[in-house]
This record gives sequence, structure tokens and C-alpha cells, in this order.
Amino acid sequence: MQGKTQGKELKRGLEERHVTLMSLGAAIGVGLFLGSASAIKLAGPGILLAYGFSGMIMFFIMRALGEMAIQKPVAGSFSKYARDYLGPLAGYLTGWNYWFLWVVTCMAEITAVGIYMGYWYPDVPNWIWALSALVIMTTVNFLAVKAYGELEFWFALIKILAIVLMIAVGLLMIVFGIGNGGVATGIKNLWDNGGLFPNGFKGILLSLQMVMFAYLGIEMIGVTAGEVKNPEKSLARAIDSVFWRILIFYVGALFVIMSIYPWQEIGSQGSPFVLTFEKIGIPAAAGIINFVVLTAALSSCNSGIFSTGRMLFNLAEHGEAPKGYGQLTKGGVPGKAVLASAGALLVGVALNYIVPAKVFTWVTSIATFGAIWTWGIILLSQIKYRKTLKTGEEAKLKYKMPLFPLTSYVSLAFLALVVVLMAYNPDTRIAVVIGPLWFIGLIIAYYAKGFHKRSQGSAAAEQKLVK
Repeated sequence: MQGKTQGKELKRGLEERHVTLMSLGAAIGVGLFLGSASAIKLAGPGILLAYGFSGMIMFFIMRALGEMAIQKPVAGSFSKYARDYLGPLAGYLTGWNYWFLWVVTCMAEITAVGIYMGYWYPDVPNWIWALSALVIMTTVNFLAVKAYGELEFWFALIKILAIVLMIAVGLLMIVFGIGNGGVATGIKNLWDNGGLFPNGFKGILLSLQMVMFAYLGIEMIGVTAGEVKNPEKSLARAIDSVFWRILIFYVGALFVIMSIYPWQEIGSQGSPFVLTFEKIGIPAAAGIINFVVLTAALSSCNSGIFSTGRMLFNLAEHGEAPKGYGQLTKGGVPGKAVLASAGALLVGVALNYIVPAKVFTWVTSIATFGAIWTWGIILLSQIKYRKTLKTGEEAKLKYKMPLFPLTSYVSLAFLALVVVLMAYNPDTRIAVVIGPLWFIGLIIAYYAKGFHKRSQGSAAAEQKLVK
């Protein structure tokens, strides 16, 4: 009876609007507001193609997840699906990997907080702001899930409205010159500075690591599945709406930025959003945008701590994490799991102290490697799930993966390409070293702790019950 010793379950307190905005909050964060700068330097205006194509792949991955999550809504969904369709080891690795990737992602977010705060307080070390952000977001995660969802809803709404406003104002500048002395900027900056693809196809390929990092967080819809009030209705609508909104926000925002600001002048210091408003002579607006992107980083970190806590809870339920992580507070929050995740994030604070100049690139590339594993497992689980369906059951699926199995295999091939490119690029190569070492360590622990025997026993017991 693992996982039931506490006599409590996660509460279904999240509405559809909470799930939608939490997923947007997780995905629209440092990858867009800060990471896009380094991606633009690699690909130039061609980055729009990279975001567009990668977005299509993410759409297929999310549909694959939705196909399973709507039929079987559980907390820590893709870890459970990996366990059910690919085996106990796959479930164990996926659960711990997802915890690890969000810990690393949150390190990127708190690093971004330090960079953004440096806009106002350039003399204060980044690590102080990183530590402050960590303490605040950990505290927020101890709210009851409905209160947390409500807070994150408004948290995410601030940055979404800011992006919409920036796109709208940017278009007015491009077409009518409003805010630019009446001189319309037009969109010639997209091709006047070396063409649409100034660094060739190679530049677009090398940008894919940061582009895919930017999409990290969309799959969080699957993590919320165990706490959604009406999974069948809410998850399907959230998956479709989140994808299209994120694609519009990313492509639309970057189109505006690169139209009014030459791509090669967008540096990796600070946010392109802030630099854009500074360029057109509105320093007050730049300060406001800096506040918005600061909120975005905090919001994404908030979602990350939420995700890691739930994944540890799920692992504890299966006896693959310390039993205490399966305990819930009176408000239905896995408190010890949240604290454990926050404790691991102290490594990010230390990195901001030791190597402040390199920490962002390191943690984003490692997080992307972990995300690619998660997305790959979602696709493999969905392929195996389809094979378990009996004749006629496939037609009854409430939410289908389009053009299956072609889309599943094309998406897997694309993910493999990104890993190869990460190994090729010296700046991101650390990810294909740290990532496999992490998995080797997990596999050693899996067999050393005897988890494989426990899994075999559980499988035998299930077969006995079926008979």
C-alpha cells in the first residue's frame, strides 16, 4: 500500500483558468525575456523560423501527452505513464529527471532575477537577489493549491498582458512611428542587417537549444492533472489554447523586437524587451518592462517549485523517494517535498556566487537536456499506449494525436537532432556530460536500493489480482 500511508491525496482545487495560466506562466519566463537574446545572436531574424518549427513539434508532444492525460489524469502524469507503458525503471528515471530539470530551470530563473535586479541595483551581487527570490517563492508554495493557483493566475496574467501591450505598441511604432518621433520603423531591420538568415542555416540549428528551453514548461499541464477539477474538459482546452498563445507570444514579440531594433545590437546583458524600450527613448517604460520580466522569472520559478514538489510526492508514493516526501500539510501541499526542492536550489545560489558569468548558459543547456528526455518519454509512452489498445478502442479516444504515428516519430527525430547539436556546440556541451552522468547515478541508485525488486513484486501482485 505504498503511497497511501498518509491517508491523504492531492486536492482537486485547480480550475481550467488556473491550469492554463500556470502553464503559460511556466513556459513564458526567462527563455523568452532573457534567453531569446542569445538565440537571436546565433540565428538573427531566422530565429522566428526556429521558434515556429519548434513550436509545431511541441504541439505534437503536447497532443501526445493530452491523449494519455485525458484518459488517465494523475499527478506526475508522464512519470506514471512511463511506469505503466515503458516499465518501472523508465518511470523512476522520468520522475527524478523531471525533478532535476525543474530544479536546474529554477536556477536559471533565480539567476535571471539577479540580472534584472541589477538594472536598478548594479552594485548588489546577483547571489543575494537569487537567494531572496528562492525564499519568497518557497513560502508561496506552502499555500493551499487553490490559493496558489489563484496567485499564479494573476502572476502570469501580468506578464501576458505586458507582452500583448508590447506587441501592440511595437506594431504602432512599426506602422505609424508612434513613440519614435512619428517616424515609422517598418520591418526592414529584419533583412537589412545581413538578410533574414545572416548566419545561415547553421545559426538556426545552433539556436535550437535555447529555443527549446524557452518552450520548457508547457508539459506542466500533465503535472497538474491530479489536481484539476474537470480533467476531460479542462486539460484538452488548456493544451490547445496554451500552445497557440505561447507560439503567438514568442513569434509575435520577437518579430516586433527585431523589426524596431537591429538584431546584432541585441546583447545577452539584460532583456531584449528592456533594451527595445530604451532604444526608442522611453526609460520609464523600460523600468516597467524590467519589473514585468522580473515578475515573469519569479512566476516561472514559482511553477517550477510546484512541479518539483508534486513529482517528489509521486516518487514517494511509489517508494522511490524518502517516505516523508509523500506527506501533505493540512492545506494539501507536499511540504517536505517542496522544502527538499528548495534546498537543492541553493546550488543555483552558490553558482551565482562562484561563476556568475557562465551560470545562465550552463543551467539552461542542462535543463534543455532534461526536458528532451521528458518529451521523448512522453512520445515513447504514447506510442506504446496506442499498442496496448484493443481493436475499436482507438476510435473511442477522446483526444487524439493528429497524424499518428508519423508525428510521434518525426518529433522524436527532432529531439535527437537537438541533443546532437548540443554536443556539437562548446557552450552547451556540458549538458551532454552532466545529463548522462545524472542518469547513470540514478540507475545505480535504482538497483543499489533494491527498487527493481520492489517493482517486480508490485507487478506480480497486479497480475495475481487480474487473474
